[in-house]
Amino acid sequence: MHVRDFDYKPSDHEAEKASNSYLMSLIAVIAGLPLPIINLLATLIFYLGNRKGTYFVRWHCTQALISQFSLFVINTIGFWWTLSLIFKDTELSNSYIGYVIMIVLANLTEFIATIYSAIQIRKGIHIEWWFYGTLTSQICKKS
Repeated sequence: MHVRDFDYKPSDHEAEKASNSYLMSLIAVIAGLPLPIINLLATLIFYLGNRKGTYFVRWHCTQALISQFSLFVINTIGFWWTLSLIFKDTELSNSYIGYVIMIVLANLTEFIATIYSAIQIRKGIHIEWWFYGTLTSQICKKS
């Protein structure tokens, strides 16, 4: 994560909307923790509602959506693997334990990064996440 000099100073209203794009996923975690799709859907709905907003808002809604999509994939694999352990005659393995540890670390890292980003963006400071920021810049073009 790094702060990049954004040529544009967002208004207070824009900073709040952009910050809310990150907070949406945190609220969804509380509402639907065991189901990985809830976070992605909440972020997607917020993105769709703001896709015609200013570049600053669109950019951060897009970054939040992309990060939630990758987390969705990781969590979905863990969710179905766990269900197969519970309902099928599958043994607990070191691979499963390692994957669960990786899921916990990925979710914890994303949780902390989301809170930090929401706070900084609310102040009007442009935050780009490693990997997601570059991808977001390629997807989200200035209109």
